[in-house]
Amino acid sequence: MRTFTEHDLQFELRHSERRRTLEITVGREGELILSAPPGVPDARLRDFVQRKRMWVYKQLARRYALATPAPRKQFVDGEGFAYLGRSYRLRLVPESDAAVKLVGGRFVMPKALAPQGREHLIRWYAARGKTWLADKVADYAARMEVMPAGVQVQDLGYRWGSCGKGGMLYFHWKTMLLPAPMAEYVVVHEMAHLHEPHHTSAFWRRVERAMPEFERRREQLGLQGKVVEGV
Repeated sequence: MRTFTEHDLQFELRHSERRRTLEITVGREGELILSAPPGVPDARLRDFVQRKRMWVYKQLARRYALATPAPRKQFVDGEGFAYLGRSYRLRLVPESDAAVKLVGGRFVMPKALAPQGREHLIRWYAARGKTWLADKVADYAARMEVMPAGVQVQDLGYRWGSCGKGGMLYFHWKTMLLPAPMAEYVVVHEMAHLHEPHHTSAFWRRVERAMPEFERRREQLGLQGKVVEGV
């Protein structure tokens, strides 16, 4: 038994005479196990890990999120809330013409709405996200040779985005908490699914043509997982 390292991932390599395929297991404590038949060359192991790397990142992120849940934000003066990778302080005011506004580098909210602040802020993210994400979709439509039916922003659980039937694109409202380059990668990723439903080599070639540096953004998103600043 030995370790096998690929980039920032280290696996315990286990060989078995009965095994015919390669498999990655993520243990309860986040340990990584790579199971393989005897005699599999390192080049094949490395290629397999590369193809499964994003899945591994997501599993690790989920375990981290379950082990250390992000504290729920308090809707009080000075609390910080993320938007496109930056943190903006909350300012509670006596009155306002909107439930949530981003003004002068601060989120502004009427004090009377603070008890339901989370719901109001999520609605703001969804509304702002629909515009921002739709603009990004329009930016990439021609080069990716696809015209989605529309954009919806909602809670998608652990998924950043989803490609639905009829060419509709769905994005998690938490995409608006990510730095803009990561959020833009999510857009390109889902648009590529309109051509290729699965993560085949053809899918990744299509992503790369639209975003040549996508691997760097994908790795950053994989490390971030769903562990984004809580709301």
